[in-house]
Amino acid sequence: MVLPSEDDAVSIQKGKNPGEPHIITVNCPDKTGLSCDICWTILDFGLCITKGDVSTDGRWCYIVLWVIPHASTGIVRWSDLKNRLVMVCPTCSTSFYLNQPYPCPKASQVYLITFCCLDRKGLLHDVTQVLCELQLTIQRVKVTTTPDGRVLDLFFVTDNLDLLDTKQRKDETCEQLYCVLGDSCVSCELKLAGNQNSASSLSPGVAEELFRCELSSSESEQNCANKLSPDMTKLKNISVITDNSLSPSHTLLSIQCFDHKGLLYDILRTLKDCNVQVSYGRFCPVKKGARDLDLFIQQKNGDKIVDPEKQNTLCKALKNEMLHPLRVITVNRGPDTELLVANPVELSGKGRPRVFYDVTFALKCLEMCVFSAEIGRHSDADREWEVYRFLLDENCKFQLSNVRVRNHIVDRVRRTLMGW
Repeated sequence: MVLPSEDDAVSIQKGKNPGEPHIITVNCPDKTGLSCDICWTILDFGLCITKGDVSTDGRWCYIVLWVIPHASTGIVRWSDLKNRLVMVCPTCSTSFYLNQPYPCPKASQVYLITFCCLDRKGLLHDVTQVLCELQLTIQRVKVTTTPDGRVLDLFFVTDNLDLLDTKQRKDETCEQLYCVLGDSCVSCELKLAGNQNSASSLSPGVAEELFRCELSSSESEQNCANKLSPDMTKLKNISVITDNSLSPSHTLLSIQCFDHKGLLYDILRTLKDCNVQVSYGRFCPVKKGARDLDLFIQQKNGDKIVDPEKQNTLCKALKNEMLHPLRVITVNRGPDTELLVANPVELSGKGRPRVFYDVTFALKCLEMCVFSAEIGRHSDADREWEVYRFLLDENCKFQLSNVRVRNHIVDRVRRTLMGW
């Protein structure tokens, strides 16, 4: 038997005219959560999936996705995207045909980037954009502003290309950072990081407000959707329905919901964490702000989902993740105002990509300066979150003590995160 090469596993067909979607085709051996991992990578490159088809027999999968860049996305390096997708796909090795388990990916080395320079509006986002373009994933960050107007930034990153241990990759990274920091840069250093505690300490009251996902009896799905986006008031409520009558071996999961950035990823990561496999799926284009999905699913053991309690649990989890994929609030931190963003972490330990990028982009558009920022992990109700904390600078054009101003900041950040 002739095995296809790894390069043949992924192909990208560019749109014929400007504005037309690119078509990504993945044809490779299957593995649990593969569709989710592919959507994570596409989202990490700042791309939106306009429609898609997924098909697998449990051993081999065929995925076709139509993608376009989001408005805030910079230059997309399509060749880099293809290489990253190839890295996600299982190799066409003999172990696949012998039904051997796939090896667990090794943990990436964490590197520390430290720099000091004069502060300015939008600096934090500009640095973040450079790191994203270099395919460096921000794991943690610690940003502080000194009384003399300088910033000391510590970025803990992993390299998606696994090349940061080479001199060429290090020099390229420092060179790009020097370009964006300008002449005010005092120092820039990159080195291997030691063990760091990433726990985030939140007060019980703040944690309860930030992580509450259950809908109260007085809070309907439509009210939640209206809070997420006033533009969605004309749409129907989120609908998640299971049907076992159409297939002898699969459960049909029909979803109608509001569209947002990373929607397909949110759905697939929820199914992945619930040990549910997608055998066939169709992701339809947006119609008046709404999305329709039909997914034929199975439990990990190959059985249909016939237990009503399991069906209700799955549908409830999907609804919550589609209504509250990310949490955004402002709180008082002494006399100052702190912006908090919570990002759910997969059971595999991976959080949604580009959250820090989107939040800093929204704050830059608002001409907000950040006095300090940090990223940590927080466990709540048997679930782990990435928590992004931004201490906002009071010396700006906004009166941060004003409730309407705070709500405006929260709304702008949420809309950027959701792609509205």
